[in-house]
Amino acid sequence: MASFHLLSAGYGGKRTASTVSLVVSGSSLVVIDPGMVSSTSVILDPLRSLGWDPGQVTDVVLSHHHPDHTINVALFPNARVHDHWAIYKDDLWTDRPAEGFEVADGVVLWETPGHTAQDITTIVREAEQTIAFTHCWWYETAPYDDPRCTNPDSLHASRERVLEVADLIVPGHGTPFVPTASTSR
Repeated sequence: MASFHLLSAGYGGKRTASTVSLVVSGSSLVVIDPGMVSSTSVILDPLRSLGWDPGQVTDVVLSHHHPDHTINVALFPNARVHDHWAIYKDDLWTDRPAEGFEVADGVVLWETPGHTAQDITTIVREAEQTIAFTHCWWYETAPYDDPRCTNPDSLHASRERVLEVADLIVPGHGTPFVPTASTSR
């Protein structure tokens, strides 16, 4: 069974810090979106306070390739890095399907295009709930139409897909929220 920890909730507004999360599943430590933050200590201090060293992180998932979600990936030198089409380890590129790939027990990647054509959502089964780590929402009260979205129709379809399973949403920027009837609008 997996559990998750918020390492950084991002800032919103004109700040670009992404939400950085840690999922623990068995012996796997999965960091999601280690992007721009005011200092790497914003990511590393909470990780260390939980008892882990950056070298112990096994996997890093990038929801998409914007720098505010990727810039600190090198903090985790031993991790496999996952994006929309491959796994990268050291200088090795391994193709894999983005849809349904299981990073760790209970940690699965879904294709959810919209914000960019290459967005992926990390779906985590934790106890009795399903958590979606996604950039389908920037933050809980994000506008229905993402102003930087590459394909609004795809974004709205991806949101609906995520809402079918998610009990909790961890957005690209900001704190986790429980979806409501107004979340998709």
